[in-house]
Amino acid sequence: MRRFARLYAEMDATNRSTEKIDALERYFREAPQEDSAWALRILAGEKVKRAVSSTVLFETAAKETGLPGWLLDECRDAVGDSSETIALLLPEPAAPAELPLREVLERFILPMQRSQRDEAGRILAEAWRTLPADQRLPFHKLISGTFRVGAQRLLLVRALARIAGVEPAVMSHRLSGSLAPTAETVRNALSPEAADDPARPYPFCLAHQLDDPPESLGDVAHWLAEWKWDGVRAQLIRRGDGAWMYSRGEESMDLQFPEVLALARALPPGTVLDGEVLAWQETAAGGRPLPFADLQRRLGRKDVQAGLFDTRSIAYIAFDILEWGGVDIRPRALAERRALLGPLVASLAARGQPIRLSEVVRAASWEELATLRAGARDRSAEGLMLKHEASAYHAGRVRDAAGLGWWKWKLDPFAIDAVLIAAQPGSGKRAGLFTDYTFGVRDGDRIVPIAKAYSGLTDEEIRRVDAFVRRNTTDRAGPVRLVAPEMVFEIGFQQVQESTRHKSGLAVRFPRILRMRPDKTAEQATTLDEVRALLRAHR
Repeated sequence: MRRFARLYAEMDATNRSTEKIDALERYFREAPQEDSAWALRILAGEKVKRAVSSTVLFETAAKETGLPGWLLDECRDAVGDSSETIALLLPEPAAPAELPLREVLERFILPMQRSQRDEAGRILAEAWRTLPADQRLPFHKLISGTFRVGAQRLLLVRALARIAGVEPAVMSHRLSGSLAPTAETVRNALSPEAADDPARPYPFCLAHQLDDPPESLGDVAHWLAEWKWDGVRAQLIRRGDGAWMYSRGEESMDLQFPEVLALARALPPGTVLDGEVLAWQETAAGGRPLPFADLQRRLGRKDVQAGLFDTRSIAYIAFDILEWGGVDIRPRALAERRALLGPLVASLAARGQPIRLSEVVRAASWEELATLRAGARDRSAEGLMLKHEASAYHAGRVRDAAGLGWWKWKLDPFAIDAVLIAAQPGSGKRAGLFTDYTFGVRDGDRIVPIAKAYSGLTDEEIRRVDAFVRRNTTDRAGPVRLVAPEMVFEIGFQQVQESTRHKSGLAVRFPRILRMRPDKTAEQATTLDEVRALLRAHR
């Protein structure tokens, strides 16, 4: 555990990629494979299930430190991070023991994940009395499910590629999918010639946000435009006798979407597709996607029972083919890959499979394409994807030397004027400042919450809002301060949908602060009826 804690500290202490890569390389060259297997799994981005709730964490910390709960809360607000706060306040262990990372996980963290509240607290206290003080912070990050080190996966790929003597793209593929925490996993990852896992997905190709005028991309004739849907990105894999389905987060979705897994089984062996899973409604015009909320019901389920959902309401929109006949064809031009994909999708759809080919939006000029993009919401789309016809399928968000790549040309967001009604402190660099805000809209004589947002303000604006919150607090609820409804902000969001979980009856997708509106009063803010009108206009 000491090596892992040192690695965490070294990577947290620098913004230089070269220094982080050097630290990762040192760790994986020196650490025993039983430990580095767990480190590999964690640093590759696989989630460590939260072992204890924040309530158990703070209650146990109060018992071990002898401090009242209110004082722990005040300390956390000052530090800005629960894990760091408790690590600083706990007393030094009387008899610290040096345990390997594997034993820390298997002796403390995994048992806590399976334990009830009281037993989890007992194991947590035992861990605190065992681990040296300088190992507590990464331990807390692991048990709270918040372990993150900036850009860790990309840097991990580069560090391990150096050790194995392979190209980063090869290493990125090796680290895709689920990684078992075993010495064999480490040996396979670091071997110059490792055998491929048939279930392993390819690293997903990601798009840049297009902020410049589209004309900056050159001749529109060389760009393939597709509608940008709000669904779940997924690769379908068919190799040998097996079939698998992975999300962009490289998590298996076999149980949530059995009809799409059945589609994967219908693919020819040696085939991998990339596409989007959507809730779908057939219409006379050929069909359209349903709101993301209709799809979201599936995502939290581990087992979808037959008959629980209408399987006709799920569709897989295929937009790329990455492997064909067992051959990796990602380096080929997109135009070549689409020429293979089209007939395959047509054949599957003719056999009743829930698959559709991503529609190509054709235009003779960027001006004409912009006009088509303006109507994206009428199709329940967020805008357009732009992909150069000669582009390869890269790992991650890459713009190659020729300027080829993928771009997101999204619509400008919906915008409303909303009133600040509550705020709570931020974390990390924003500790001690009120930076997480709740906004509301007018509903008759009251204001109802409509969105939470924390991004979009400058440092100076954050300080102004913080001062306002402190001067105009009307009530408190834990770390949240309710404030007088006076400050108005323009809030942007991509979608609005009905929701029984929110007081307003509506939920917005991807809210963010566009600007402060000192020129407006709360009486001039958007009304709930006006937000409902947006919903009706874009159903």
